[in-house]
Amino acid sequence: MSAKPAPWLETLRLDFRALVADDYADLRTLDQDPRVMRFIADGKPRPPEATASSLRRFIRYPSLYAGLGFWYATRRDTGAFVGLFVLVYCDRSLDIEVGYRLDPQAWGQGFATEGARAIVQYGFDDLGLHRIIGVTHRDNLASQRVLLKAGLDDCGWGRYYGRRLRLFAADNPRR
Repeated sequence: MSAKPAPWLETLRLDFRALVADDYADLRTLDQDPRVMRFIADGKPRPPEATASSLRRFIRYPSLYAGLGFWYATRRDTGAFVGLFVLVYCDRSLDIEVGYRLDPQAWGQGFATEGARAIVQYGFDDLGLHRIIGVTHRDNLASQRVLLKAGLDDCGWGRYYGRRLRLFAADNPRR
């Protein structure tokens, strides 16, 4: 087992760090849970080889797109895995998307909102992004509430990932 990277971002209750190959088991737990995957991609749990491929891509992402990426989040008090937070190009667009995928044990405790707010603030303050979006399945009301609490506005509908999704966006208040 290799050493885990130090957190690069901290909130009151969360630590964010770069992903490493040893994170496969936790990512696999998310990818095989039907509750987590309900509103992601085709809505079905992913096979192990798809998780392994995704993890390799997630680890490589920051070297391709400076400042953007996929981050492993843990509770600061217990070190327990909370989930994955992202700031990435959305689909094949030039839009930068905030996203998250949390372990169901972390649901309903405000971690998604806390993490999404921190990632949006990082994108605006540290990266100087002009705009950040979030997209959700039309029935994913919990994620829609999170994006609103994270400071994004409901902008109606957009076409991303080959389907019509609810679009939320925020412009950098310093621009």
